[in-house]
Amino acid sequence: MPVLMTPQPSLTYRLVSYLLVFPIFRGLFRGCTFGNENVPRQGAVVVVANHGSHLDPPLLGHALGRPVAFMAKAELFRIPLLGAIIRACGAYPVKRGASDREAIRMATARLGEGWAIGVFLDGTRQANGRVNAPMPGAALLAARSDTPLLPVAIINSHRALGKSGQLPRLIPIQLRIGKPIPPPSSRRKHDLEATSAELQKRINALLDQGLLSSAEERLRRQR
Repeated sequence: MPVLMTPQPSLTYRLVSYLLVFPIFRGLFRGCTFGNENVPRQGAVVVVANHGSHLDPPLLGHALGRPVAFMAKAELFRIPLLGAIIRACGAYPVKRGASDREAIRMATARLGEGWAIGVFLDGTRQANGRVNAPMPGAALLAARSDTPLLPVAIINSHRALGKSGQLPRLIPIQLRIGKPIPPPSSRRKHDLEATSAELQKRINALLDQGLLSSAEERLRRQR
């Protein structure tokens, strides 16, 4: 796939990111990221992460320094104001009950426009915040579009806002970004499963590194 210019963030995206997500991530949760140099600045990329809470999608979009598009239920786009905001932030609608094939087709089209597409490897939130049962969707997207995959570990979001109805716990949330890996060599089940397993291994290894220490964070800021 030829390298395309990355879609520029809209004004709404910038406002939501810097007036809402930034204060919450950086202030309330004392958030920081490590490994931003691994994020491709141009062209399509499939961003693959663990999933611990509803905080994860906006945190990924803010912390990576470029817009990250996610699937969202079509009903959300009909809600006044919310629909306009999530559309401006790169979300794309998927109808309730839509087939996986339709969702993959829509995500592939976004990659063809040069977007970063966010995928949670397990598909749903995990109580322990780790990758436990990787699904092949991210690998299939990468194989269809010949797009690299970027592993990202979101540390502590499952502890900060895990169960529905749970009050937020103001503990540090950090992101560790790994090096991109190439797409699977084919769409065969074996190749998709091998790439998914490699992503699981890399994301969980990043999680196992834990939070950056204060010394690591100071050194990172000095670079």
